Amino acid sequence: MMSSDAPFVPDRTLFPFESRWFQSSVGQIHYIDEGVGAPILFLHGNPTWSFLYRGIVIRLKKHFRCIALDYPGFGLSPHPPGYGYTAAEHADVVTEFIRGLALDELTLMGQDWGGPIAMRAALDVPDRIRSLVMGNTWYWPVDSLLMQGFGRGLSTAFLQGQIFKKNFFVERIMPLAVKHKLAPAVMDHYRGPLGTIDSRAGVAEFPKELVQANHWLAAIADAVPAVLGGVPLLLTWGLSDPLFSSRMMDRFKADFRTVRIARLDAKHYIQEDAPAKIAKAIEGFLTRPSIGPTDNG
Repeated sequence: MMSSDAPFVPDRTLFPFESRWFQSSVGQIHYIDEGVGAPILFLHGNPTWSFLYRGIVIRLKKHFRCIALDYPGFGLSPHPPGYGYTAAEHADVVTEFIRGLALDELTLMGQDWGGPIAMRAALDVPDRIRSLVMGNTWYWPVDSLLMQGFGRGLSTAFLQGQIFKKNFFVERIMPLAVKHKLAPAVMDHYRGPLGTIDSRAGVAEFPKELVQANHWLAAIADAVPAVLGGVPLLLTWGLSDPLFSSRMMDRFKADFRTVRIARLDAKHYIQEDAPAKIAKAIEGFLTRPSIGPTDNG
């Protein structure tokens, strides 16, 4: 396991993108910005970073402007002093980023915590949003007993200690949440930015948010149907994810009028298990937009 104070530098063969920096109100934000065309902003969850989307970006950058950022304290973004690493704070940074880069006609993709963060940002700048892509995520108060248990379990003092001291989320949870074993070099890219105990504060906070962010999530859920219900939505869903079952797609289909679905042979980290299928689904969705009622294909 990596443990070093030296800054992590991605391998250019695995992450062949230029690092860029956005000066947000809380500090510098690392992002990549590849290709030209209609913009797509990819938002990661826990304990990942923009590296998660490499296989999708490399395929879509021929036809689209592909942007992926790292929340403060994740990936290559520094850890700002006084930052709380809550989902609400991350969403504020994303909204600021969208405005700062003057992104219009934007497609937002979110997975895991990237889903509610993307929905909050879309609600903040609805006039800038062209479409949404969501994969194995949610945006309402956590009502699944399994997810509640997951959040409470990882919020205990013992498992919080394991996250900080043993990098438990990367070392133990991530390998269980993919269908295809991650290569050692790929695992090193998830370990790398989390090489010190202090660097894991954001990773440790997200499980607690499953319990603590319910009021924030409730406000998003209340606003989505009226404000975003007419926005075209693509669901890219891993069918072997025990925490985010395919039944969760029903909530999306109830709140959005135009929904296309790409069902994936994948677990939770769909970007690792099925990047080619996700890229193909997004390209088809954006070049041949669905017109009409929910598409269950």
